[in-house]
Amino acid sequence: MFRSLKALTARSSTPSPTDAPKVQVMDEASVFYDAGQLNIPVAKPGPEDRTSRQMIERGRHLARQDLWTQLSDEMRAADEARKKAPCGQPIADLLAFGARADVVLAVEQALADGVAFVDYDLLCGISELETELMDHPDDPMIGLVVALAHIDLAWAWRGTTRDATAQPQHWSRCAAHFDRAAALLPKCRAAAPDSPAVAAAECALLAGQSRRHAQVAKKYEALISLDPQNHRHMRAMGSHLLPRWFGSYQELELQALRHAALTHDVWGAGGYTWVQFDAIALDPEACARVDVDYFLDGLRDIVARRPDQQMINLLAAYCAITIQKGLGRSEAADLVRAELRAAADWLIRDHMTELHPLIWAHAADGFNNSVRIPSAERFAARGHRDALQAIADLFRDELRSGQSITFTPSGLQFS
Repeated sequence: MFRSLKALTARSSTPSPTDAPKVQVMDEASVFYDAGQLNIPVAKPGPEDRTSRQMIERGRHLARQDLWTQLSDEMRAADEARKKAPCGQPIADLLAFGARADVVLAVEQALADGVAFVDYDLLCGISELETELMDHPDDPMIGLVVALAHIDLAWAWRGTTRDATAQPQHWSRCAAHFDRAAALLPKCRAAAPDSPAVAAAECALLAGQSRRHAQVAKKYEALISLDPQNHRHMRAMGSHLLPRWFGSYQELELQALRHAALTHDVWGAGGYTWVQFDAIALDPEACARVDVDYFLDGLRDIVARRPDQQMINLLAAYCAITIQKGLGRSEAADLVRAELRAAADWLIRDHMTELHPLIWAHAADGFNNSVRIPSAERFAARGHRDALQAIADLFRDELRSGQSITFTPSGLQFS
């Protein structure tokens, strides 16, 4: 499967830091490199891009106004219709996130300030959510909000163990929140057996379970069967199947192949690619073992089925930036990285018509949802710079020869 590293890197012609063209940003759509010029439209946030924030704020508003029945109705309708924001996030998940955001944020801020045990009543917020659940004991959507709040709080306690003397108490509270979520979700599942939102929460709960009790493949297969259009589920499964969590490299490959078959009518070979997507970016051994030819077949099938610019930017940024982060740790993995960097070439040359800076910024962080973003503007500006540099690397020969390259809806234009 693998050729020599020297031959592969020569074919992809990856520039060294001193050889790469230097970016001089003139405006948001045009940049100059030596004698050449690169022009690419930059996608501006539009009404559809604000959907995620609006849905989060909608959930927060309904919770603050104690309109829990209305929140439940809206979550249930969105969940049953499999409604998603343009970014691919399910609307029901966004509403649920907003509904619990005040409670979770208060605890996170208290723990971050280091005075949690003195100045804050950390149980007040979650107790209020539990009271709402007592008032709506048979409502699976409200039960889901409370269970997800407990999972979030478990992560908050798990992530604040800087002081070694506080660790036992942090871990015990973490375990207590996971246990409470585990007690709530089966009732939600019984009341809403076909709910992707509930199934996703059950998969999120895996983080609080011991390896011997986890049923990763079974739970994710149930979730994916309910919502096969959402690639995020397959990506999350792949990460959880790494040896560092609950699986093995053999199980990862098996489930990637299995879900390529199960979702073939939706994604073609793309199911294999999605299951491996985040796993091989996180683990050099998984990267070295991946069937790179099949992975690339999956990329092509994904593009054929979802040629929108958000998807093209996601795949191009992954191949050009995310998967390259582990470069140098494993020669076998570097061979795969070189092939995927070459895939960024055809993704950008043949399919990209506009730039989505936020996607490229997230790519640099490995699409880590837990990364704090103090300034969305600076975060997007970083993604803008990274994307322009990556694109310049691909076109450095043309740019140095003095050509102007313009991305248009009908393809590239050279002059």
